[in-house]
Amino acid sequence: NPYILATLLFGLGLGTTITFASSHWLLAWMGLEINTLAIIPLMAQHHHPRAVEATTKYFLTQATAAAMLLFASTTNAWLTGQWDIQQMSHPFPLTLITLALALKIGLAPMHTWLPEVLQGLDLTTGLVLSTWQKLAPFALLLQIQNVNPTILATLGLASTLVGGWGGLNQTQLRKVLAYSSIAHLGWMILILQYSPSLTLLALLTYFVMTFSTFLVFKLNKSTSINALAISWTKAPILTSLTPLVLLSLGGLPPLTGFMPKWLILQELAKQDLAPLATLAALSALLSLYFYLRISYAMTLTMSPNNLTGVTPWRFSSPQLTLPLAIATTATISLL
Repeated sequence: NPYILATLLFGLGLGTTITFASSHWLLAWMGLEINTLAIIPLMAQHHHPRAVEATTKYFLTQATAAAMLLFASTTNAWLTGQWDIQQMSHPFPLTLITLALALKIGLAPMHTWLPEVLQGLDLTTGLVLSTWQKLAPFALLLQIQNVNPTILATLGLASTLVGGWGGLNQTQLRKVLAYSSIAHLGWMILILQYSPSLTLLALLTYFVMTFSTFLVFKLNKSTSINALAISWTKAPILTSLTPLVLLSLGGLPPLTGFMPKWLILQELAKQDLAPLATLAALSALLSLYFYLRISYAMTLTMSPNNLTGVTPWRFSSPQLTLPLAIATTATISLL
């Protein structure tokens, strides 16, 4: 029903906006809560057992994270007597809040729900989950100062490594995208303390790249690597561009995805964190491997197919192709 959909999308926007605008922990928590409640019906709209299971898993993890956040902020108010987000000083609630937000966005080692949840969803809802749902917790992470740098470095490095290794063994595209998301978030968290503007740049470029990747898979109606083999007959022009999109997501120069990684490595080196930068760069190679695998399956393999049974690409819907064209161009050439 369009009215219900409009209400839910409005709720989704409202929750994120409230969290953005708040300087009080209670209001921030409320925004996150509205956000979670609004996306749950969107996730369960296809009454498929997998979708319902994914929704339940998502609800439980987000409720846990929100409860942790509320507990930590009340503890902070109890210990220091104030609720302001930017004035956090006590190490205990700070650590707890960082971990709660990490659980909310799916950073390793609190990442295990993300691939499972994303796999049960429709590609459009999956796109919302991978992009929009990350904004509110990120706004809070950017606002809290003086977090222990070791915690952030550990979370970031673990995420890049898990995101690389986890994706190697997958045949389902949505799971690959989930692990890709974890790896990218790891890069953002690594640099969060030293250069918040770089974190935002990485987040923005990640959004653009993920947007085009999801839309490509949606246009192809493909959810596994095997299903990509018939994409030549569905959309030939798009199929020849998709490897560039995927390699951009992997961070290969001269594509857009290389820019944030390059700047992040440079900044880490400036901060005398060469071992950390080296490990992060090596973990990017793991991600690159599975992007290459998808590109190979899509572009360099032709499966036996009947041309009459496939809808010609030129009849695809304009409301999908226009954003896809913009996002793909941005993903390939923004650098």
